[in-house]
Amino acid sequence: MKRYRVNDMFYSLQGEGHNTGRAAVFIRFAGCNLNCAFCDTDFTSSEEMTADEIVQRALLLCNEECGMMVVMTGGEPTLQVDEALVEMFHDAGFEVAMESNGTHLPPTNLDWLTISPKGNFAVHRSQLAIHNCDEVKCVFDGKSEVDDFGIIAKYYYLQPCDVGDVLLNQEIIDQCVDYIKRHPWWRLSLQTHKLAGFK
Repeated sequence: MKRYRVNDMFYSLQGEGHNTGRAAVFIRFAGCNLNCAFCDTDFTSSEEMTADEIVQRALLLCNEECGMMVVMTGGEPTLQVDEALVEMFHDAGFEVAMESNGTHLPPTNLDWLTISPKGNFAVHRSQLAIHNCDEVKCVFDGKSEVDDFGIIAKYYYLQPCDVGDVLLNQEIIDQCVDYIKRHPWWRLSLQTHKLAGFK
């Protein structure tokens, strides 16, 4: 029986991107093929779980509410998540979203796919395995170029990177706003969970 390495599971609101404000169960899968300095996942521990154990814990976290969303993230979830796990969530009444760096093919039965390319940090355009998704979310650190990697998406979001410095963070936000004014097909994605103080 397949086991998945899970770093964390929690129930909260989606804090960024197109689904901002939606209640969701978040599953952080352990392990990644990249090493981004701004990653907010602690990789020092993980728990091995079966697909059934993951779904049952998700149901407990959200009190078995119907029509819930589950967000699979990491790390890099495409290294572990498969169609069987996604289908189990569908059978339990969940809408399944995933956020990926785009370097590996995702399950084909996802309901929502966010690609957050890390080209300015660790990936070259030729390493992308995915070229179509629901949304592109580009993390901008104030130094790198904005790059959608040629990915075709319904929505393009530019997200200021939180660098831990209030003044520098504001400069980065200002640069994002200026960029979007000049490239209006992009939208601003703020990390509202950090602004509002929830996980």
